[in-house]
This record gives sequence, structure tokens and C-alpha cells, in this order.
Amino acid sequence: MLQNPATLPVMTAITGDDGVPRCPWPVGDLYRSYHDTEWGVPLHGDRAVFEKLTLEGFQSGLSWIVVLRKREAFRSAFAGFEPEAVAAFGEEDVERLLADAGIVRNRQKIEAAVGNARAVAALRERDGEGALDRLLWSFAGAARAEHVPPADLSDVPARTATSKALAKALQREGLRFVGPTTMYALMQSGGLVDDHVDGCFRSSRP
Repeated sequence: MLQNPATLPVMTAITGDDGVPRCPWPVGDLYRSYHDTEWGVPLHGDRAVFEKLTLEGFQSGLSWIVVLRKREAFRSAFAGFEPEAVAAFGEEDVERLLADAGIVRNRQKIEAAVGNARAVAALRERDGEGALDRLLWSFAGAARAEHVPPADLSDVPARTATSKALAKALQREGLRFVGPTTMYALMQSGGLVDDHVDGCFRSSRP
């Protein structure tokens, strides 16, 4: 989840000052825009998937809003998240990133992002353009089969059998910081599952 439900005063959909009912977690214009236009929208393309996967890894242990506020700085620092470009980063680039106050400066996460780019580049070289996209979406059927549309945030799991399987598949390809909880967050944000709560205008719940 984007935010620990226990920290939220309300678990159900909330009608905003614009008259639109939403999930209770998007507070502020940036979060609201992300919720309304991106979170849960099917994510496609190797670059887009690599970006979100990388940002979800940087988010680990932090609030998503911290990463969201730094997103443009991340894009600039990580060459637009083109996997082959990031794969070419060396130690000088790692040091440059560690000195960049615009991003989350964590050596392990930065080195993992570069290593993950190399793993994605190798995957693309082996399986062709769109290989990362296809790997992610190969789990969509299983994700949706086990998914229960949430009435409120208490129904939303932190991880699932499918997110564990996705994490293992990515780890077999050599990626790091792709644990089951992080991968469930990717599945939510990337539209493999719809975790907008009942009553939210974005929910596909009947």
C-alpha cells in the first residue's frame, strides 16, 4: 500500500472538496493527481515499468509521497530510466547520485537500480524489446484470479501469492529490491489489480 492504513483516520472512500469520492489516502494536489490519473492504470513499456519498479524500490521504508515529490529529479538523475543508459552507469555515476540532494541518497538502493538496469538490459537482449513488460504482465491473470475488490483499506493485502511469485521471477533475472511487498505495490500502481476502494470514482467494483 502507499500508506499504512493504521495511520489513516478513515478507511473508506472520502468525498473531496471538489465533490469527487476517492480512496482516503491521496492528500494534497500531487497525491490526488497521481491517484486520479496514474495509480491503477495499466502500465506498459519497458522504460515505464523499469521506472516504476525502480521508484518502488527507492520507496521501501519511506512514504510514497517522498518519492513522488522527487520523481522529476529521479528521471533526470537516472537518464529518463532508459534501462540501457542506466546499465552503462559506473562508479562515478554512483558517486554523482549519492551527492544529488534531489533524489533519495541510499547507496544500496542506487547500486541496486544500476544492477537492475543491467539485468533488464540483459533480459531485453535475450528476449527482445518489451521483455520486462511481458514478464510483468504474465502475472496479470493470476493476480486478478486471486484478487478480492476492496470494500475499504482493511481489505487490501500487503503481499499476495502472485506478488511473491513475481518477486522470485525478477530475482531469478538478477534484480534486487523487488521483494513481495514492493512487487504488490507495483501490481497496484501498474494496474494488474484494482485496489481503489468501494465508492472511489476510479474503482471498477460492480
